[in-house]
Amino acid sequence: MGSLLKPSFSSSILIKFIVLSFHICTCVSFSSFLFGDSLVDAGNNDYIITLSKADSPPYGIDFAPSGGQPTGRFTNGRTVSDIIGQALGEKSFPPPFLAPTTCGDAIFGGVNYASGASGILDETGTYFVGRMPLTEQINSFELNRAFMVSMLGENGTTEFLKGAIFSVTSGSNDFLNYLQPSIPFFGEDKVSPAMLQDLMVSNLTLQLKRLYELGGRKFLVVGVGPLGCIPFVRALKLMPIGKCSFEANQLIQGYNKKLKKTLDNLNKNLGPGAIFVYANSYDIVIGILQRYRKYGFENAYDPCCGGNFPPFICFKGRDGNTSSTLCEDRSKYVFWDAYHPTEAANIIVAEKLLDGDEAIISPINVRELYHYNSS
Repeated sequence: MGSLLKPSFSSSILIKFIVLSFHICTCVSFSSFLFGDSLVDAGNNDYIITLSKADSPPYGIDFAPSGGQPTGRFTNGRTVSDIIGQALGEKSFPPPFLAPTTCGDAIFGGVNYASGASGILDETGTYFVGRMPLTEQINSFELNRAFMVSMLGENGTTEFLKGAIFSVTSGSNDFLNYLQPSIPFFGEDKVSPAMLQDLMVSNLTLQLKRLYELGGRKFLVVGVGPLGCIPFVRALKLMPIGKCSFEANQLIQGYNKKLKKTLDNLNKNLGPGAIFVYANSYDIVIGILQRYRKYGFENAYDPCCGGNFPPFICFKGRDGNTSSTLCEDRSKYVFWDAYHPTEAANIIVAEKLLDGDEAIISPINVRELYHYNSS
C-alpha cells in the first residue's frame, strides 16, 4: 500500500533528474550570473536598508515587463545586461539574489547579484549605508552553487556552469568615491591615482579567480566608462557645457588599460578552458557623446530626470507617477539621471558589445562568447 502512495528512493531520484533536466535544457536558453553596481542592479537594493534605491517612480517608467513600475533598476527601462540577455534568447531576466522568490530551481536560469553603490573595494559606498560589495556578491553565488551541487552533484554543476556567462560590471563607484572630497574611506590623504588603479585591478583579479575556482569559465568584464562626462562629475568639477573632466577620464583610462592587460594575462595563464572578455565601455560611450545627434539624441550632457546640481535626485511628482523634473522625450537623452544612462543609450552599448570588433570588445564579442565552447 505504501509503495503505491510514495515513490521508492531510486524512483524519486529519477523523477528529480528528469524534472531538473527538463527545466534546464528546455526552459532556459542559457544562464547568466551578473555581478556589479547600479548599472546592472535589477532590484537587490530594494531588499536592504540603503540610501541607494530606485524603487519609486519614475524609475522603470519604460520597463515593459513591470508595466512601467519601478523594479529597482537605476534607469527608465532596461539595463545593458537586460538587453543582451534578450538578444541571446533569455526567457526572463535573471532575478535579484535577495528577492524571496529567487530560490530553488529558479537559480538555474541565472541570478543577478549586483548592488547599487557597491564597488570592487569592500569599503566603497559606505556612506550609502547598505550595499553588497563585490566580495559579498560572490559569497552569495557560492551559496547558490552549493544548492546546484545538491541537485546536480559536483560534476553536473561543473558542466552546467561551463555554459553560463559570468558578467562583472564594477568599478565606477570606487572612482566616484575617490573623486569626491572628504570621503571617510580614503581619509585626509588619498592614495595616488596609480595606487588606486592597482588596488582595484588586484582586488578584481582575486574575485575573478575566485569565480573561476567556483566553476566560471566564460567571463564578460566591463571596463569603467567616461565618468568625467556624467552630469554628477561635470557638476562636481564645475565643467562648462559640453566639456568633460579630463582628470577623471585620465584616471579611468589608466585603470582600464591595466585591467585589459590583466585579463589578457588571465587568458594566457588559465588556458583554453576559460575566456575573459574585456568590454571597452569607455570608447563606446565617448563615441555616443561625440556623435550623439547621429544616434538620434538631442541632449548628451543633461540628465532627463533630476537636476544638474545637488542633490541630483530623480523623484516622483505630485501625480505620483512622474518627476517634477522629467524630460519630455526620454529617447532623446543619453543620461537618465546624474549617474546612469537611459535605456536608449543602453541599447546602443548592448548592440556594440554583442557584435562589436576587437576595438570595442576582445578577444571576442558577446555573441561569440555565447557560442564559445569552454570545455
